[in-house]
Amino acid sequence: MIDYRVRARIFVGVIALLLGLLVLRLAQMQLWQTELYAGESRSNAVREQRVIPARGAIYDRNGVLLVDNAPAYSLLITPRYFDPKNIPLLARLLEVPDSVVANRLAQARAWSAYRPSRVFTDLPFETFSRVVENLYRLPGVQYEIDQRRRYHTPVRAAHALGYVREITRAELEQLRDDGYAMGDRIGKAGLEKFYEKALRGVPGRAFKLVNIHGQEIKSYRDGAEDVPPISGYDLHLGIDYRVQALAESLFVGKRGAAVALDPNNGEIIALVSMPDFDPEVLSGPIDPATWRYLTTSPEKPLFNRATMSGVPPGSTWKPFMALVGLQEGVITARSTIYCPGGYMLGGRLFRCHGGAHGSLDVREAIQLSCNTFFFTVMMRLDVNTLRRWANRFGFGVPAPMDIAEQNPGLIPDSAYYNRRYPRGWTAGYTINLGIGQGDMTVTPMQLARYVAAIANGGTLYPPHLVRELVHPETGEILKPQLPPPEHIPIKPEHFQVVREGMRRVMEAGTGRWVQIPGIPSGGKTGTAQAPGGRKDHSLFIMFAPYDAPKIAIAVFVENAGFGATVAAPIASLMAELYLTGEVATTPQRRYLLEHVLRQRSQPLDEPSVTQAASR
Repeated sequence: MIDYRVRARIFVGVIALLLGLLVLRLAQMQLWQTELYAGESRSNAVREQRVIPARGAIYDRNGVLLVDNAPAYSLLITPRYFDPKNIPLLARLLEVPDSVVANRLAQARAWSAYRPSRVFTDLPFETFSRVVENLYRLPGVQYEIDQRRRYHTPVRAAHALGYVREITRAELEQLRDDGYAMGDRIGKAGLEKFYEKALRGVPGRAFKLVNIHGQEIKSYRDGAEDVPPISGYDLHLGIDYRVQALAESLFVGKRGAAVALDPNNGEIIALVSMPDFDPEVLSGPIDPATWRYLTTSPEKPLFNRATMSGVPPGSTWKPFMALVGLQEGVITARSTIYCPGGYMLGGRLFRCHGGAHGSLDVREAIQLSCNTFFFTVMMRLDVNTLRRWANRFGFGVPAPMDIAEQNPGLIPDSAYYNRRYPRGWTAGYTINLGIGQGDMTVTPMQLARYVAAIANGGTLYPPHLVRELVHPETGEILKPQLPPPEHIPIKPEHFQVVREGMRRVMEAGTGRWVQIPGIPSGGKTGTAQAPGGRKDHSLFIMFAPYDAPKIAIAVFVENAGFGATVAAPIASLMAELYLTGEVATTPQRRYLLEHVLRQRSQPLDEPSVTQAASR
C-alpha cells in the first residue's frame, strides 16, 4: 500500500512538474517572447507577396510618350503546396504539354519550395481567366497581374530604348540580394538596361491569409501591414521623335546608322541603327523563327551600329587632319600645297580623285576633298601625334554616355604598327590615315561627337539620351550623372578656318545639292572602303545653322556608295525637320526625299568589286 501511495505521489509530482514547465514556457512565449513567436505562428497562416511597382515611362524631348506599361498576366506556383497530381489539369488549362508544367515546377522548387515563383508569364487573357476560374482545384497556384512594356508613336528607337525580358538564372544569382525573383523582368539593352535601377522602382509587400492548402482567403489585418510599392522614375529624353521617325523611314532597305546631337550640350536628338527590331516583340514570348532571325541573321538587327560598328571614316576625317595640322604648325591658314593629281611615295603613286587640283589652301582642300593635300599633312606628322589628338576628339576611347554597348574603335600608334608588322613598317603603311583609310575605325557616335565639337568651337560634351529623371509620384527631378565637358586645346581661329572649309563643301562642293534652303550649314562627305571587294560605305557629317549650330549629325550607310549620294541626303532632311519643323515641299527637296528612299545598301549576298575612293 505504502509503495502504491509513494508511486502515486511521484507520478502526480512529475505530472505537476511537467504541467508547470509547460505553463512557464507558455508564459515565456506569450509574455516575454511575443514578437519572436508571433512571427513564426503567423507565417503558418499568412503569405507575403511582392507587389511589383510600375516601371517608369519614357518620353521624348517634347513630352511625347514613347513607352509605358500594359497589364501582363502571370501564374505563380508555391511547390510546397502544389500537388504534382495536378500537373495534367494545369497543363490542360494552359494548353501546353504536361512536360512544360513539370519542368517549370522543377525550376520553381530549385529556386524555393516555400516561396511563390512566377512560372508562366504574359498569358493571354482568355487563358489566364480559365486558370483563375479553376484555382480552387489547384492548391499552391496563384496569379499576379504584372506589367509589360507598351510602345507608342511610329518610332522604334530600338537600340536607344533597349528592351525588357525575363531575368535569366545567371542574372538572378547575381541580383538575388537586390530583390529580384524568378520570372521578374529586367532591362537587357539600351536605356532599359542602363537605367534599370531607376526605372524599376521598389517592390512593395502584401500579406494574405491562406488556408492549409496554401489558397488565399483575404488580406491580413485588412492590409494594415502592407507596404505599397514605389514606382520607378520616368525618363525624359533628348530624342525628338519626329526626327527619329523620319530617319528610320529613310533607312528602309539600308544598313547603317545615324546620330544627331545638340552641339551645345551633347543631348542625343536621334539615334538610328538599321536594320532594327520591334522592342515590343522582345518584351513578351517570342516564337523560335523570330528569335532565330534576330540572333543569326547576317543583317544583325540586334547589333547597335550607331555605337558599335567600326568603319574607316573616309574623307569625313579631313577636317580633323586640318585641325591637327594647323595646331601642330605643319600648315597654316594661308599656306598652300600643290596637287599634281596624287602623292608619290617610294615609287608608288597615291592618287587624288578628281585629277590635279593645283595649289590650294586648307579651306579649298576641305571643299574639294583633295587627297594630296591631306597625304602631305600626314607625312608631316607622325602616328603617335595623330593618335594623341584623335583621343582628344573622342576617337579610339569609349564615350562617357548612357549606352553601355560601345566600340571604342581603333586609332593606331607606333606600338600598334610594331605589333602588327614585326618585320618593320614605313610611311607607306600610314599615309592613308591622312584621308581616313587604312588601319583605323570609328563609330557613327564618335563622328557625331567630333562634328559637334567642330560646330561649337572645341567643346567635347558627353553624349546622353536622358535629359532628366522625374518621379511620377513625388515630382522629384534628377539629372543624369555626367562627367564635365572637355575642352579640346586647339586655337579658336583654327576651328573657324575648318568650319569655313566645311561651309564651302555645302555651298560649292560635294554637299551643295543637299544644302538646306535658307539655312547655311557646314558638312563633309566621305566614302570609305569596305572589305571583301564590296561596295563602298557612304558617310556624311554636318552641322547647322552655320553661325549658331543647333544640331550636329553623322550618317553612315553600309555598302551604299558615295557619301554625297546616300548619307548626305539623310542628314540634310533630318536637320531640316529638326530646325524648321517640316521638310519643304519644293521640287528640289521632294526630289531629294524620293532619291534617298530609292537608294539601297548592297545586299550581303551580292559581293561586287568596286574601286575604292575617298571623297
